[in-house]
Amino acid sequence: MPSILTVDDSSTIRSIINKTLGELGFEIEQAEDGQQGLAKLEEISVDLILLDVTMPVMDGPTMLEKLRGAGNKTPVIMLTSESKRSIMTGAIKLGVEDYILKPFKPDELKAKVLKVLKMDGAAPRNAADQQMASNAALAPAAAAPSPSNGPAQRQFIDVLVVDDMENVHKKLRSLLPETLSLKGCVSAREALEMCQHGVFRVIIVDLVIPDVNSVALMNQLRVLQPHAVMTALALRSANDIATECKAQGFHDVMMKPFDAALVEDWRGKYFAVENVLSVNDNILAVAEYTGKADKVDGYYARVKSLCKDSFEKLASACYEDSIIDLSKMPMHNDKLPRLVLDMDVEAKKFGITLRIVGQPEAKKALSQLVETASLPFFATVNEAKAA
Repeated sequence: MPSILTVDDSSTIRSIINKTLGELGFEIEQAEDGQQGLAKLEEISVDLILLDVTMPVMDGPTMLEKLRGAGNKTPVIMLTSESKRSIMTGAIKLGVEDYILKPFKPDELKAKVLKVLKMDGAAPRNAADQQMASNAALAPAAAAPSPSNGPAQRQFIDVLVVDDMENVHKKLRSLLPETLSLKGCVSAREALEMCQHGVFRVIIVDLVIPDVNSVALMNQLRVLQPHAVMTALALRSANDIATECKAQGFHDVMMKPFDAALVEDWRGKYFAVENVLSVNDNILAVAEYTGKADKVDGYYARVKSLCKDSFEKLASACYEDSIIDLSKMPMHNDKLPRLVLDMDVEAKKFGITLRIVGQPEAKKALSQLVETASLPFFATVNEAKAA
């Protein structure tokens, strides 16, 4: 198979190229800047050069100019960000075959490389090539040199948030329990570097990041994190954004501004959550809250999200009423009445009436809202049963 030289100061980009094209059986050589790239070409010959535009020591256009000045006509594909697109005009005059905007999709990289090399997209391989590709696919991605005291350990993190606004990271952090680890980054480059050196369970990518194609970035991150759940972060709109994002390859969608209940629903899909609502016959008992005061919104949201399925199960079992035991629930004069009202509305959809059990403070709070003041209220579960 042909050999390719990738010249890029980002070890992450080199790693992605190595993995993506290695799967096709290509031999990949690497250099960190234009000066190293020229030195490498004095030692070896390659069939194609993948050349980044912006690099320290010597950038891509300078290396290309020196390369062509020396009479080297090796085909070149340049890698550039949207903001550096104007540079391509000069590069094309120096003779480049094509260019790719970063971040790019792995399939786009494969297609352009095969096109420039005039190879069929399903290029046949001999047995040796097949084994080479298999080995490349199974090999770990190339990483930055490890410290001399031993190999670097990959850190396991629950959630990575990629959004150029740091306040988004802070707000989501406030809605998740402290037991979930979260890291945030504000650029595509930072996200790629994090995904090279860490392991993430869920990756959330904002759909609007300056100079970044978020779908392409998600596909690059997927190369580095094949087992991560990819979640799009989108603004609320009239469009069917969930369907659009899933068609683009995302597993799920999260809306912003954040809604505590929806965030809690999302968390319940991918992470183990505490059992805050138990069901025994027709009795729904809310568990005691043991977290910090500033995290109670998530607790209330989780209780609310579990009620729908619980009422549906009660209706399926032919229960016409349900006892809601709130005696262990923390008191919040604004949150508790709203939660009980939401419960009542949901229960009525299934033809179920509610009887509430709780402390005197809860009864007082419910009496302040017209819709909940009329609900039957009892001091104990036994009293509610007897009624």
